[in-house]
Amino acid sequence: MKVIFPDQSSREYPDGTTPRAIAESISGRLAKEVIAAQVDDTLVDLSQPLDGEVHLKLIKPEDPEGLEVLRHSASHIMAQAVRRIFPDAKLAIGPAIENGFYYDFDLPEPLKLEDLARIEAEMAKIVAADLPFERYELSKGEALERFRAAGEKYKAELVEGLEDGTISFYRQGDFDDLCRGPHLPSTGRLKAYKLMSIAGAYWRGDSSREMLQRIYGVAFATKAGLEEYLKFLEEAARRDHRKLGKELDLFSIDDQIGGGLVLWHPKGARVRQEIEQFWKEEHYKNGYELVYTPHVGRSTLWETSGHLGFYSENMYAPMDIEGQQYYAKPMNCPFHIAIYKSRGRSYRELPFRWAELGTVYRYEKSGVLHGLMRVRGFTQDDAHIFCRPDQMPEEIERTLNFCLKLIRSFGFNDFKLYLATKPADSVGEPERWEAATAALQAAIDKVGLPSEIDEGGGAFYGPKIDLKIKDALGREWQCSTIQFDFNMSERFGLTYKGSDGADHRPYMIHRALLGSIERFFGVLLEHYEGAFPTWLAPVQAMVLPVTPDYLEYARTVMEDLRKVGIRAELDSRNEKIGYRIREVRLQKIPYWLVVGEREAREGVVAVSSRKEGDLGSQKVDWLKERLQKEIAAHS
Repeated sequence: MKVIFPDQSSREYPDGTTPRAIAESISGRLAKEVIAAQVDDTLVDLSQPLDGEVHLKLIKPEDPEGLEVLRHSASHIMAQAVRRIFPDAKLAIGPAIENGFYYDFDLPEPLKLEDLARIEAEMAKIVAADLPFERYELSKGEALERFRAAGEKYKAELVEGLEDGTISFYRQGDFDDLCRGPHLPSTGRLKAYKLMSIAGAYWRGDSSREMLQRIYGVAFATKAGLEEYLKFLEEAARRDHRKLGKELDLFSIDDQIGGGLVLWHPKGARVRQEIEQFWKEEHYKNGYELVYTPHVGRSTLWETSGHLGFYSENMYAPMDIEGQQYYAKPMNCPFHIAIYKSRGRSYRELPFRWAELGTVYRYEKSGVLHGLMRVRGFTQDDAHIFCRPDQMPEEIERTLNFCLKLIRSFGFNDFKLYLATKPADSVGEPERWEAATAALQAAIDKVGLPSEIDEGGGAFYGPKIDLKIKDALGREWQCSTIQFDFNMSERFGLTYKGSDGADHRPYMIHRALLGSIERFFGVLLEHYEGAFPTWLAPVQAMVLPVTPDYLEYARTVMEDLRKVGIRAELDSRNEKIGYRIREVRLQKIPYWLVVGEREAREGVVAVSSRKEGDLGSQKVDWLKERLQKEIAAHS
């Protein structure tokens, strides 16, 4: 047997040699470190006999593949612990997921958070016992007989869906589970784990099926890795936009109105207005025109666009108006197309760049709604570009550069681009796909940012660029999309008169730079932990009179700042000055101005900055100039 290693070196071994034996032949230390193996493209147990010519990679716990094996094994250990504590538990599924694992259970009574400590303590006993994970196989009939006899209906249903033949199981001590594997050599190799939460989950994600109880956990190769991740979670919790939105009085979601429908409070609306105003100004500067379109459209529009055929499950039920069905719009594109079709178009007029802050409505299951990040009504910063084929490369490059400039204006500088290419099922001529993909790749190459090819990840109607940004915690967020569309032009019969006097089909490009206002606001809020840069802050300066005696002067200062466009407020409450300063800090206001007897007499203010602390006594004109420069600097 020939074994080829990742560095392309090779060794000969007898047929039937296991990855564990190969690791031992290299070094005893390596044999103790590895937990699984990758043979060609398949992960296997260390005990798997090998033969023939194989490409072998020995997997350690810290490898991405090793973490997947480790986390999958952790789910089995947790299920074993749950079965010991709750013998009547019925088992469903327990996969590895990003950073951890979960397992779904059907239990006679609801789990409580305090149960997690009991389960974790039982897991510790199983880990300490260092039980070997042993793989064995049964026929499909034997597996069904076993599960039906044990009343394990979920496992039986899983087996029923498998092809005939042998089915693999894993055993550790007194616990057996249906599983493809691979797993750790033994339970003692699980070093760092923690159970995190309990949630409800429908069996197979079907809301008409049984509601199960899901336990989530995390697992890492080392205790240091686990501690680092738990600290990250603590920081993420401090930055949670739902928490900050309530503390800073920015937005809310009211059950009486409906889940996923956002109420913007005055302070949040002010931030949103600044985002939108900047967005509009930049679009005008970059050759776009703004349009406005209705919130509903007749069913015939959505039939022509294809949404009723392939997107109806994400649309709200129709409204009957004078015997005709109308739908709340899930997308803006058919309306922009209708504007294009409102009269004949000439090749001399193209390109058209039409943008809209258009509110759309999409049905989402209540279980996936999440603050501003996943909602049912949201405003897309949408635009559609209609251009000639020869204009397409320039328009793509122009759009990507505009996208990067806009995102950078909000303080994001860590990006990654993903080029999603033609999927197996697609529409449009191959030459158009090739030309569009080449234009997208050329634009990516010119900006020089990290990028990846998402092979086959494009929509059926065209390739696209997705731009993801990293926030202050290093998390990636999907924001911008530049999407080709070979479908809509055909469906709606779009044309323009060419220089030859004949009708030609325009290219259509969808693009959203921020994604949606709601989601982008949530990302901004978490990125800055609520401490917005001065230009975005809902209140830029708070004036604080030491006592009511200086209220009149404080009001004069506030009005003076407001006259030049600075968002100043006055806190005239009958509270101690120290208390009000703490409130300003908690509200993350960039500047606060204390005025007392000396300030009123000398016509100055005692300035403090959120970033720099005490800036001393200053003239109001000095402060106005400083703030105006700071506000203007972002663009």
